[in-house]
Amino acid sequence: MNKTIDELLRASYRIIDILPEQVPKDSPGQYFAVEKYYLDPLRLAAVKQKHIDLVLKLNCYRDLSLEEDGPLNPPPEQIAEEMRRGSLSILLEDSMIVSQPDETWLTVYAPDEKLLELLRVLAIGEGLYLWQPPSEEAEGGREDG
Repeated sequence: MNKTIDELLRASYRIIDILPEQVPKDSPGQYFAVEKYYLDPLRLAAVKQKHIDLVLKLNCYRDLSLEEDGPLNPPPEQIAEEMRRGSLSILLEDSMIVSQPDETWLTVYAPDEKLLELLRVLAIGEGLYLWQPPSEEAEGGREDG
């Protein structure tokens, strides 16, 4: 790891989500009702399992650690348990995936093109989507840091 977690949190980012793009504020649909539906503990556990499966498959191709200067490639059971238990920063070379136990998305910071392509394929395989937030498209970086 050449970059610290603080540096990575200021880098450009992508979202891995159950939805294919950010829902516009003026969307005529019922985003909040649907979000509440997916935040039901049983449904959220199913979404979190997709996140876990994606990260474990990613670990077949990339080294990862669960903390700065932590051991590389902890056992799959440990990765899964920590992703279910709490907020987790998963470090991959000079990129990072942030997982929250109560969110239906993962945030990927500072991904390179090869990592993005791999994540796209893995996300599709899990029924998830990889997308770029609109502010990232316009500005090329995260403004709220």
